[in-house]
Amino acid sequence: MADFILLSIDFLSGLFIFILGLGGLLVIYMYIVDIRQHKHAIRHNYPVIGRFRYLFEKQGEFFRQYFFAMDREEMPFNRAERSWVYKAAKNVDRTLAFGSTRNLDPTGTIMFMNCAFPTLEEDAVVPAAITIGEHCRTPYTTSSIFNISGMSYGAISKPAVRALSNGARIAGCWMNTGEGGLSPYHLEGKADIVFQIGTAKYGVRDENGDLSEEKLREIASHPEVKMFEIKISQGAKPGKGGMLPGKKVTAEIAQIRGIPEGQDSISPNGHKDIRSVGDLLDRIELIREITGKPVGFKAVFGSLKWFNDLLDEIERRGAKSAPDFITIDSADGGTGAAPQPLMDYVGLPLKESLPLVVNLLEDRQLKDRIKIIASGKLITPSKVAWAIALGADFVVSARGHMFALGCIQALQCNKDTCPTGITTHNKRLQQGLNVEDKTQRVANYNKYIHYGIGLIAHSCGVSNVRQLNKSHIRIVTENGLSVALEKLYESHR
Repeated sequence: MADFILLSIDFLSGLFIFILGLGGLLVIYMYIVDIRQHKHAIRHNYPVIGRFRYLFEKQGEFFRQYFFAMDREEMPFNRAERSWVYKAAKNVDRTLAFGSTRNLDPTGTIMFMNCAFPTLEEDAVVPAAITIGEHCRTPYTTSSIFNISGMSYGAISKPAVRALSNGARIAGCWMNTGEGGLSPYHLEGKADIVFQIGTAKYGVRDENGDLSEEKLREIASHPEVKMFEIKISQGAKPGKGGMLPGKKVTAEIAQIRGIPEGQDSISPNGHKDIRSVGDLLDRIELIREITGKPVGFKAVFGSLKWFNDLLDEIERRGAKSAPDFITIDSADGGTGAAPQPLMDYVGLPLKESLPLVVNLLEDRQLKDRIKIIASGKLITPSKVAWAIALGADFVVSARGHMFALGCIQALQCNKDTCPTGITTHNKRLQQGLNVEDKTQRVANYNKYIHYGIGLIAHSCGVSNVRQLNKSHIRIVTENGLSVALEKLYESHR
C-alpha cells in the first residue's frame, strides 16, 4: 500500500511537472508568435498578456448581463422584462414586492391613467373578434390581440418552430412563417398561419426566382394559411434583405426555400417586381385574387412621402384596392443578422411611426378598411396595451416568444451556436429544447399577455383593451412632467 502511494505521488508530481513544462512551452510559443506578428498592436506590444483583452472583451457580455447591469439597464431587453416573460411562460408567480424598480423620471416614460372607479370583473368583456380582408373570398376573423411575428425556419430551429406552432394552436393566436417559406413544422400544430413573402420569394418562387402563381395556390390550399404578408422592409435592417449563413442552409431548408444547400441565403434588398406604389397595389391584388385570402405588407417607416403616394393611389383606385393590413415594424426590431449601421441608425421607432400612420389612415377614412399590426420590442402587457391605445388592431412579437422558448439573450443568433437550441441547427444543442414543455410555455406566455393587458384596461376604467386610446396615457417630457399622449401627438399632425 505504501509503495502504491509513493508511486502515485511520483506519477502525479511527474504529471504536474510535465503540464507545467508544456504550459511554459506554450507561453514561449505564443510570445514568439505575438512578437513577430504586426496585425494586432496590443499583442505585439504586450505579448501573451495582450491576448487576455479578447477573453475579457468576450466574457464582459456575460458578466454585465448576470452580475453588473441593473434590472432596467440592459439592452436590447432588460432583466426585468425578460424575467416577466420567463415567469409568465413557466406559469409561476409574477407579482413583485416592496416597490417598482422602474424609474418614472426619464423623458419618454409612459404611464397609464387609472380610473377612480375601475371596471369590475363582472363587467369586463372579452375583446370582440376582428375580421381582416372583408372583401376577400376567404376573410380571416380572430379575437387574438397578441400573435407570433415572423421567424423563418432556418433562422430558428426545427424544434423551435414545432413548439411555436403547437403553442399558437393552444393559445388561439396566429404564427407568421417569416420569409423562409412554409415548412411541415409550421403546419404541424394546426395553428393559424400568416405566410410571409420576402424579397427572394422563398417558398413561392419559380426557377428564375420570380413569383410563382402555381406555388401561391399550393400554399393557399392549406386551410391553416389564413393571410399573406409581403415584406417590404424590416425594422432591424431597412433596405436590406434576409441574411442566413450557409452553414444554416441545410438540405431541407434549401428544398423549402428553393435555393442551393450550404450557400449563404442573401435576399435582394427589395422586390424586383415592386418598384412603385402602383406595383405594390398590383401585387397585393394579384396575390389576393390567386389565393382568395387577405394580403397586406410589412414595413419599417422612415420617409412618409411614399406612403402618402400609396394612399393617393388607393383613393384613385378605390378602397377595395387597399392592402387588408399593414404591419408596422419599429426601427429597434430584431433579427438574426443585420449590418450594424442599418440596425442602429435607419428608420423610425414605433412610438413615432405608429401614430403617424394611424393618423394618416384616419384622415383618409381608411382606418376601418386597413387593419394595423404593430411590431417591435412589444413583449410585456404594458407595451402591448400602449400599442393598442395608439391605434394598433393587433400586436406581434418574435423575441418575446423566443424568451418563452428559453432564449437567454446570448446574442449568438447569427452564429449557429445558440446555447438554448432555438437558433441553431446543431443537433446536440437542439436536444435541450423540449418541444412538449416549450409548447406549453408559449401558450402560457400568450395567455398572461392577454390577462395583463386586461388588468391595465380595467384599471383605466374600460371593459376591454380595445377601448384604450391616447387619452388613457401620459408621457414624461423633458421638464420631468408628463403630458397627455393625445396632446403630444396632436402637435405632430
